[in-house]
Parts: sequence; C-alpha cells; structure tokens
Amino acid sequence: MSAVTTGPSTATEPSPLRGWLAVLAVTLGIFSLMTSELLPVGLLSPVGTDLEVSAGTAGLMVTVPGLVAAVSAPLITVATGRVDRRLVLVLLVGLVAAANLASAFATSFALVLVARFLIGVSVGGFWSIAGGIALRLVPERHVPRAMALIFGGVETASVLGVPAGTFIGDLSGWRVAFAAVGVLGLLALIGLVLLLPALPPVRAITLADPPRLFRANAALRAGIALTFLVITGHFIAYTFVRPLLQGRGVEDALVSPLLMVFGVAGICGNFLAGAFVARHLRRTVTAIAAALVTAMALLALVPAGTAVSAGLLVVWGLGYGAVPVTLQTWITRAAPVAAEAASSLYVSAFNLSIALGALFGGLAVDSLALTSVLWIGCGLVLLALIPAGRPAEGAGG
Repeated sequence: MSAVTTGPSTATEPSPLRGWLAVLAVTLGIFSLMTSELLPVGLLSPVGTDLEVSAGTAGLMVTVPGLVAAVSAPLITVATGRVDRRLVLVLLVGLVAAANLASAFATSFALVLVARFLIGVSVGGFWSIAGGIALRLVPERHVPRAMALIFGGVETASVLGVPAGTFIGDLSGWRVAFAAVGVLGLLALIGLVLLLPALPPVRAITLADPPRLFRANAALRAGIALTFLVITGHFIAYTFVRPLLQGRGVEDALVSPLLMVFGVAGICGNFLAGAFVARHLRRTVTAIAAALVTAMALLALVPAGTAVSAGLLVVWGLGYGAVPVTLQTWITRAAPVAAEAASSLYVSAFNLSIALGALFGGLAVDSLALTSVLWIGCGLVLLALIPAGRPAEGAGG
C-alpha cells in the first residue's frame, strides 16, 4: 500500500506567530462548519413549527449534511489534490457562510434542505483537508499541539455551538441564529484569506487508498465500527434533545441554558479524556459508554423535572465530550503512516453516523414514542463495546 503523505512542513522558525494565527484561522473555520452542521439540533421545534413540518421531518436538517459530508470527505480530498489547499479551504468556508445566510431567508423547508446539502459538501471537504494542515503551518515540534487545537474546533462546536445557537434562536428567532453562524463563517473566511500562506498541493490520496487501508487494517476497522455505533447512538437521541426536555416538563426558556450545561460538561469531558486516553484508551471508551448509557436510560426512566434533567445532561455531556479526542486517538494509532486516508474514512464514518442518527431518530419519533430514541441510543452504544475490545495498535488498557 502506498504511503500517504502531506508533504514537508512549509512553516519556518522565524515567524511562529504567523503560523499559530493561521492555525487559529483554520480552527475558527472548522468550528463554524461543525456548528453549522449541528445547529438545527437545538432549533428543530421552532423551525418545524414555522415551516410546518413534523419534528421527524425537521431532523432531515441534520441528516442531509451528514450524508453529504460522508461522501464529500474522500471525494473532495481526491478531486482537489492538485489545487492549492489555501484556495480550497477558502472556497469551502465561503460556501458554508452563504448556505447559512440562505437558510436564514428561506421561505420553505425545501430551500433549507438545499442549503443544508451545500453545508455537507463544505464540512466533509474542509474537515478532511484540515487534518493535515498543521504539518505545514508550524514547526514540527509544535504539530501535536496545533493538531489538538484544530480538532478542538470540532469538539467545541459539538458541545458549545448547539447551545449558543439555541440561545440566539430563543432570543431572536431561528433565522437570526442561522444568520449569526453565516456571519461567523464570513469571519473565518477573512481569517483564512489574511493568515493562511500559499499551500501548494502535495501528493494526495487516491480513491483506492481508503478502502485498501480499511481492508488491510483490523484495528482501523474496529475504530470505524466504534465511531459508527457511538456517534449514531448519541445522535439518535441528542438530535431530539429539545423535544425530549420539553416532554419532561422543562420550560422552553430553560432549554438553552440546559444545553449550555451540557456544553460545559462536554469541555470538561474533553480535558478528562485528554489526560487518560494516551495510557488507557480502552478504559476511556468503556467510561464513555457507561456515561452515555446511564444518562440516556435515566432520562427515559426517572421522574421529570428540570433539576434532574440538568444533572443527567451533565453526565451525558461528560461522556460525549470525551468522544472526539478518544476516537481520533484510536484512528491515529491504528494507521500512523497513512493518516490522511484513515482520516477521510473517520470523517466519513463520523458524519454518516450523525446523518443516520438523525434519520432513524426521526423515524422513531414519528412512529414510536419520543423516548424510544433514548433506548435505541443505549443499545447502539452498548454494542460499541464489542469492537472496543480490540485495541488500536499500541493502545493502553
């Protein structure tokens, strides 16, 4: 199998500040894209009411970009292999900014879905390419920290982007929330234009590389299966967290603060996982599964109430906050010499899981009881313990 490289670093020692500013610009870009993808989670009810669609149908706002991102991740990485990476990232961030602004002015749900399709294109392409950008922006000794910062944009969007967007939507309406994320995308666009250096293309992966790597690497297959089960299980339930909380008697005005509680807990979970995952990868996966299953099951079982719901969201947030850094560590260890091909598979699996979680969750909400999504989520997360039994290469206990 041919090795996949990202080329030598073009960063130079005399201007470390410029390199780190460029890293921050990429981080803001990936934060704006992932916030765009997940924004509807906290806005399903108002969007569905305003555009006259059911909660399950409104969940397509999460399903569509997830499916498209899963396909576009490897396709855009390969198709743009001869194009300056700076130009590609700028165009993708510009596209997501325009799509969010279009959503803010959409007069029908069909137009919103078209905009969500474009967001999926941007998310898949940007995330895959951004994974190797740190190597070309900072000196080699700083690459791990730069990579952590860039992927921290994914984590922060997952745990803070949704509650922040929900808060704006509750204050001023869902259209303002979409417009605000569009403006955020424009700011990221300006940052990339001003701060990113020219990044001439280097030898990129071919369409044959990811499937070949997947077939040959058992640890990578386990990591992809783990990603699929955990992320799908999470988003089957979390996509509908707003109606779930409302069904538990939580006042509409308190949903946004409770989602912010979830976000803060997620940041804490990220730091906790970062401290343990290097030496205890499998144990961290087990702890994540325990937290997610406990929170979802108790939300379905225990009596309703705002205080109890807040406590369970803390447990849920701690568990999910640890997911991205843990899964990224697994994938990196499984394929250290083919990182870009492995990353494209991981990005595809992650986004496909978001899409399928929202899709099947919507079907369950429309055809079964609302709380059914909690039990389905529990089942999928428990199944994830099966592939988690096979550690990535070099994993700790």
